[in-house]
Amino acid sequence: MDNNQNQDPNNINIQLNEVIASGVYCNLALVNHSPSEFVVDFIQLMPGVQQANVRSRVILAPLHAKRVLAALQQNITNYEQQFGEIKELEPFVVGGNNVQA
Repeated sequence: MDNNQNQDPNNINIQLNEVIASGVYCNLALVNHSPSEFVVDFIQLMPGVQQANVRSRVILAPLHAKRVLAALQQNITNYEQQFGEIKELEPFVVGGNNVQA
């Protein structure tokens, strides 16, 4: 009997190496879109410094962007149920096709 016959075809084996697992700190995100993709730039902005560095760029198909939005919404709901409401300290900026968060 083949060992693969008992495996669920919907399970995905996800690999996470040490460099990616350590993550990067970001305190600003810019979101842009075209008809075929969403581009999210995760940025580290240091106080008092005019230069900001993009730490990571993620490019998503529209369907996956919508799924990420739903997952974030669910996780924020779960977080607020456990720890209380996340309060906005300052408004986010919306301009053109990009949104800063």
